[in-house]
Amino acid sequence: MAQIVLGLGSSHTPQISTDTDIWDDHASRDMANSELLGLDGEYHSFDELLAVADPGIGRELDAAVWADKYDRCQRAIAELAARLAAVRPDVVVVIGDDQGELFGADGNPALSFYLGASLEDRPPSDGHVAGLALGLQKALWAAHASETDLYPCAPELTHHLAQRLVAEGFDLHVFSEQPAGRSLGHAFTFVRRRLHLPRVTPIVPIFVNTYYEPNVPLPGRCYEFGRALRRALESWPDDTRVAILASGGLSHFVVNEKLDREVLSALGRADFATISAIDPRHLRSGTSEILNWVVAGAAMENLSMKVIDYVAGYRSLAGTGTAMCFSVWEG
Repeated sequence: MAQIVLGLGSSHTPQISTDTDIWDDHASRDMANSELLGLDGEYHSFDELLAVADPGIGRELDAAVWADKYDRCQRAIAELAARLAAVRPDVVVVIGDDQGELFGADGNPALSFYLGASLEDRPPSDGHVAGLALGLQKALWAAHASETDLYPCAPELTHHLAQRLVAEGFDLHVFSEQPAGRSLGHAFTFVRRRLHLPRVTPIVPIFVNTYYEPNVPLPGRCYEFGRALRRALESWPDDTRVAILASGGLSHFVVNEKLDREVLSALGRADFATISAIDPRHLRSGTSEILNWVVAGAAMENLSMKVIDYVAGYRSLAGTGTAMCFSVWEG
């Protein structure tokens, strides 16, 4: 049967892949965002959040503090990459969300599996890049190669997983052909761009729609899905060494340390009840990527979870930024 030999959780925000002299530019995007998900689970403008923000956040914006947080993130990513290299998995199951990269207005599934032999990272056009904010331009190296880059997949294993999950009552979307003109998204390219997964190691990309209502799976359903994914992997007849990666999160574009720590603690305890009780209003916008961690954590609830580092990446006085987290699950 397939054996889960390692689990990883990693934020993939542009903030961790740009020097701190660019963090002000990331903050400028927050200032223009009229739908910032506040700690109350409601959307607010930047000025509304600024009016009620903790004045102590100002201490988090010191240049030395930013430099320390940036360095911590790089060390944590290096540790994840080293652990992945050490176990040399036969395949990596990557659980992430698509943000208008492969899916769009013509269809955005709640849960999707790709059955083809490979997917391509197709770099954005020069015109698209020119229209991006400076901070996003500077972080593109962590999301896309400069030329088309091929990611081998594991269609036989993926077919088996999808079949078993359908048998357990999950209605899945599957596709076997990459849509024309669209690229594999940054949640999935991260495993090669920042964690240095060898080009020959196949991935099983599992797409969870965390961002786009109305068909966002509930937290409890994501936990059940992760448990079922583990059972499906264990029923695979071949002796296959599998690593699982949760890509994205944690809270952003407003840092919600209380929510993040509650989720991490619940995942560490394999606490289905606490995860299921999370109000979905708090899992919207970028914070919704916590659902990727829920799926992965449930799949590895029989393993021991260790948080390598949690970095509250505040970048403005209004409390905006990205909470960057890096975790490992091991037997």
